[in-house]
Amino acid sequence: MADGVILKGVGGLYTVRTSDGRRVPCRARGVFRHRNLTPLPGDRCVISEYSDGTGRLEELLPRRNTLIRPPVCNVDALLIVASETIPRSDPYLIDRLTAVAAYQGVEAMIAVNKTDLSEASRLLALYEPIFPTFPTSAVTGGGVPELTAALRGKTVVFTGNSGVGKSSLLNAILPGIELPVGEVSESLGRGRHTTRHVELFELPGDCVAIDTPGFSALDTAGDVPKEELDGCFVEFRPYLGQCRFTGCRHNGVLGCAVQEAVDAGAISKVRYQSYLRIFNN
Repeated sequence: MADGVILKGVGGLYTVRTSDGRRVPCRARGVFRHRNLTPLPGDRCVISEYSDGTGRLEELLPRRNTLIRPPVCNVDALLIVASETIPRSDPYLIDRLTAVAAYQGVEAMIAVNKTDLSEASRLLALYEPIFPTFPTSAVTGGGVPELTAALRGKTVVFTGNSGVGKSSLLNAILPGIELPVGEVSESLGRGRHTTRHVELFELPGDCVAIDTPGFSALDTAGDVPKEELDGCFVEFRPYLGQCRFTGCRHNGVLGCAVQEAVDAGAISKVRYQSYLRIFNN
């Protein structure tokens, strides 16, 4: 038996990195299917090994957290890669991801990529007061050292729209990894899904990065219960419990402390609109 971490799973075949650094292709025991338990990248596990160099997943160890979209577990941070140019990231999609991160107890970080093509002022102004936010360019390397330093010692999921440059950013952080990158359609304003599966990579500074397929739209319905959504917008937290009515859902009711903070400029109207849209979805 050997301990390890699942790096990726494709077609029922899992690549496990053992504690001594070997990579072993494994199939899962049938008991996982019977228990309706799907092994995920990031899972700590126990495997048995065969003489031909393959193995079998015997046991999954307890998870610290689990994300549904992207399907990964045991993560420290969610790095949301966005861009101000084609494709132009919608704050609503970013806000859904930051809410999921907060619900799972995972740190949310934002990289506004492609600053060589467009200023990042809109998204930086929106997110810098709330989350660790980094203007980056995978082409010029701008901001990459600062981002790399912030990722040190963490297991980080890279996620975001197709075409924003997640794989390019990983290539810039770890030269030689040579992940495939795709072109962005100017007419459609979105990129191709060059990453086909979730996979873990070891980066400098004891960081584990998890590359995930991009999305052109995002459905996270059900990822955050509505009754807990307000606490997942971290800037709302100082105002929770201060509303006039108990159980206020902050959707325009008179005496809502969150609404008053929005009106006073203490909470972004853009973020508040995302909250309402998610809550009413």
